[in-house]
Amino acid sequence: MGLLQDWREYAYGVEINSKAGKAIWDKYFKEEKAIYEQLLANPSDVVTGTVRELAEKYGMELNYMVGFLDGINESLKEPNPIEDMTADTVVKLDIDLEKLYYNMVEAKAEWLYELPQWNTLLSVERRKEIYREQKKSGTIVKNKKVGRNDPCPCGSGKKYKYCCGANK
Repeated sequence: MGLLQDWREYAYGVEINSKAGKAIWDKYFKEEKAIYEQLLANPSDVVTGTVRELAEKYGMELNYMVGFLDGINESLKEPNPIEDMTADTVVKLDIDLEKLYYNMVEAKAEWLYELPQWNTLLSVERRKEIYREQKKSGTIVKNKKVGRNDPCPCGSGKKYKYCCGANK
């Protein structure tokens, strides 16, 4: 069994609202925030190392580091091979800042997308634009329904009920 599978069973195998589930996620979110504060303080630095080395560098348990790598993977310029990851797998954290901000908004992780480090990385206008983009991406727009007696949208000039709506 791989590290990612171990992490997912550990973190998601417990009811999130139970005492144990809250303890796991509270600890994870606290450590995640600390890592992002460091990464965003020096965004031009591309962090590399084995999973074990990064866990030691950021003072995290190995399984929590795997969870972090799983979470950030979609926000990297080049994703890491997280499915097959072992403690000795070399990973690279080359972050796409706009993608990271977008994904933080999507995850509703206010404690991350409201970090003060963002003030120097993306303008307020750009962050608002990304925020709106993400929120709009979940909006479903339904087309106006064609009434039976409306002109058929195919352009035949007939009523819908005698044209494309006849077989419905």
